[in-house]
Amino acid sequence: MVLQISEIINPFEYLLVNFEEIKFPTKPLTRALGLKEVLEISKPRIVILLVITAVTSMYAASKLIGPVLNYWSLLHIIIAGSLSSAGSSALNHYYDKDIDPLMKRTKTRPIPSGRMSAKSVFVYGLIVSSISVIYAWFTLNPISTFFIALGIFFYVIVYTAWLKRKNSSNIVIGGFAGSAASMAGWSAATGSMDILGALVGVLVFVWTPSHFWCLAMKIKDDYAEAKVPMLPVLIGMQKTSKYILVNTAILLPYSIVLIAFGLGYVYLVIAVVSGGLMLAYHYKLTKTPTSEFAWKAYKITAPYLTIIFVGIALDAAFHFPVFK
Repeated sequence: MVLQISEIINPFEYLLVNFEEIKFPTKPLTRALGLKEVLEISKPRIVILLVITAVTSMYAASKLIGPVLNYWSLLHIIIAGSLSSAGSSALNHYYDKDIDPLMKRTKTRPIPSGRMSAKSVFVYGLIVSSISVIYAWFTLNPISTFFIALGIFFYVIVYTAWLKRKNSSNIVIGGFAGSAASMAGWSAATGSMDILGALVGVLVFVWTPSHFWCLAMKIKDDYAEAKVPMLPVLIGMQKTSKYILVNTAILLPYSIVLIAFGLGYVYLVIAVVSGGLMLAYHYKLTKTPTSEFAWKAYKITAPYLTIIFVGIALDAAFHFPVFK
């Protein structure tokens, strides 16, 4: 079997030609805005994950590159990163207000359930996103601020508004939004962006397709109902599982190569074990390409990013370089 990259990159227009515009059934507000709704549209789990990548990157950069970690800057990256993630997530909720009611996973979100108005979500997202960039500008350095703004741009404009509904490469390219968080943390520590910092950030980009395509296999019917061209909808479960395996087969050696640029034995062990476990599950997924097993594979894939970035921080704290 020959896997063709063009099958991922092509827009699959011949399959999308019948995708019709979806009308959003507006619902009246049923209750006043509350903290629960604000948390929902802010996607706290994504906020925490991206903050972890930023903080661990910042810590590792201060240990491996220097200068010594500034704890005020660490606090500032946490605040700016949290605000940027929360704001862009809210704008994602706003833009997807028409397709969320069509999917079981999203139909109870604040806008489709009528608990928040679309306008209030938009205003919240725009204000919080703007504040994050302004706050970073005054508390961090320009390079770190640039990456925070770039992360918002990629998630809201490139992924959500441009690619998500038009091209099956949506999550492949949109995954760079997560890389920006790591790069913001790294540059907050060093004041610049070196090769190792960029390569560490790209780890998020390479990991994202394996992670998200597993979820897409689990909720394939939802995406089909909403006419969103995710890979399993367009090419089926079997072929998608093979793309996941190929992507993870790229991720594992890529993660190991980072030792050539300064990371050490602690990181190497963590990268091999966690990446190897992902690869084993994704191989099994090709043999059992069902939504049930895809969910199991997703649960293995989801913690990888936290584990690998904590591994980077631990490696910096207890550094035993492979190449001196």
